[in-house]
Amino acid sequence: MARSHYENFPVASRLLPRPMRPHVAAVYAFARVADDIADEGVAPAAERQARLRAWQERLHRAAAGSAAPSPDVPAATRDDLIVIALGHSIRTRDLPVSLFDDLLSAFGQDTMTPRYDSWSDVLDYCRRSANPIGRLVLRIAGCRDADLDRSSDALCTALQLTNFWQDFGRDWRAGRLYVPREVTRACGALDADLTEGRMTPAWTQAIADCLQRTRSLFAAGRAVCDGLRGRLRLELRLTWLGGHRVLERVERQRAHLLDRRPALGPADVPVLLWRVARWARVRS
Repeated sequence: MARSHYENFPVASRLLPRPMRPHVAAVYAFARVADDIADEGVAPAAERQARLRAWQERLHRAAAGSAAPSPDVPAATRDDLIVIALGHSIRTRDLPVSLFDDLLSAFGQDTMTPRYDSWSDVLDYCRRSANPIGRLVLRIAGCRDADLDRSSDALCTALQLTNFWQDFGRDWRAGRLYVPREVTRACGALDADLTEGRMTPAWTQAIADCLQRTRSLFAAGRAVCDGLRGRLRLELRLTWLGGHRVLERVERQRAHLLDRRPALGPADVPVLLWRVARWARVRS
């Protein structure tokens, strides 16, 4: 998620209720800085992890109302503004600092873990890299409901997984992959084939298994889209529909994911608007 800068998530868009926008923007800006730190490929992993720890320390100072500039953080003027705004949002919206700690934990993991052995490992990563964003949006909206939290978690994980499969070729070339090894072993998918540029039937089956898991999460994530009102409901439904449409495109192009990145474009806008108008008839 970090590498895509939350492209499948609502980020202070015009559809969000106006009072929410500066708070969501502050969360996004904080995560964007952490993303840039974690993904700075020229810096050693240990250096990036140290910078993430420093960013976390600034988070905690901001949450406590002490967001003084730190000479240890590059681009201090920009970062000072971010932590001051975020500290205000944390205090006025009662945002759990633990959710930001989870995000930073996932960013730190990005610097160390290029592959995952099991679904439980991948889902634990999503729990920290994606789910906090949905919960923070709900808290900013003043929503505290355990059932909606669970549905939001499912939607956020579905969006994160969709981005993984969407970026399959890009990630492989960058030396990372999110298809769990337990899936590749079960399907007989070999890394050597990807190295040779071959998207074999075994790999397309592995992707199909991943897509099935992702579809079930989209289904579980519909409830949060119905549990809110007004502009936020519309925003979440469009987010669900946009992510699900990307998943459909990945499904159609899964034999070509090494050299193609399925994505949405302007032509998809009327389709999404038509689907949101017929929301009750859309099936996951």
